[in-house]
Amino acid sequence: MDVFSVDFWLALLNIVFIDLILAGDNAIVIGMAARNLPQHQQKKAVLWGTVGAIGIRIIATVVVVRLLDLPWLHLAGGILLLWIAYKLLVQEDDQHGGIKAGNTLWQSIQTIIIADAAMGLDNVIAVAGASHGSMLLVTLGLLISVPVIVWGSTLFIKLINKFTWIIYLGSGVLGYTAAKMITHEKAYEDFFKESPAFYWSFIILIIVLIIAAGLFTNNRRKQAAHKRKRLRRP
Repeated sequence: MDVFSVDFWLALLNIVFIDLILAGDNAIVIGMAARNLPQHQQKKAVLWGTVGAIGIRIIATVVVVRLLDLPWLHLAGGILLLWIAYKLLVQEDDQHGGIKAGNTLWQSIQTIIIADAAMGLDNVIAVAGASHGSMLLVTLGLLISVPVIVWGSTLFIKLINKFTWIIYLGSGVLGYTAAKMITHEKAYEDFFKESPAFYWSFIILIIVLIIAAGLFTNNRRKQAAHKRKRLRRP
């Protein structure tokens, strides 16, 4: 992909936005892992834990990008990313209960790196799909996101809590990336190329279905919670 092309910069913006929208988990892990340390060590734990986590994530993303050349992996990755986009909208509040705080600087750094590696599959698949096989895009996108994840992700969480539509926008972007991954599967890539109308109709349909599924699930949960609250009243 030409560095000076519009497609390159749009893909880079897409990767950075995906990193931001999925950075909430990173911020929570970082905060929980470093909370028992003295204040002067917390910044070191955050910095070195994040550097280690991002290093592992870059390597993992490069591996996934290479694996996407294998038959049917674009389709499998796209379907998995659709599930991730849906889970982003309906995620539970207590899903990080197993993250333990470290009592030393090294323990906290280890916790951040290991937990991020375990939880970072969604980010790896999303970035690999959005990169279109470009190692430059993968590296640039993740490097741009590092300072945001280290210093700005907590602020971004507050922003998401205030403006909930950002989550739906992020899920739509993930749905778009997943749909493009599916359409790039070699078995039927030519079919989508020959029919731009069907190509864009498919992408729009996927985005609408993901957001609609998230809205439906969240509304059902709110109704169930409201019903339970009414039943508890004397």
